[in-house]
Amino acid sequence: MSEAIKLCSGAEVTRKLKKKGWLVDRQKGSHLMLVKEGYLYTLSIPQHKELGVGILKKLIKQANIEVEEFNLL
Repeated sequence: MSEAIKLCSGAEVTRKLKKKGWLVDRQKGSHLMLVKEGYLYTLSIPQHKELGVGILKKLIKQANIEVEEFNLL
């Protein structure tokens, strides 16, 4: 059984992804756009107090990170 995703804010998600080599490219309104060389996706991280499970799953999948690893960052 897979580990549950720990809910966190947009700022926390941004911090965790920066540790994995993602860089802030630009900001549009309340969303930060993160890029990483060699990756297909540009991640759009809403800077809200708490992100829902669905958006977290999508971001983790697009960043090619396991849930367990994301929770430990």
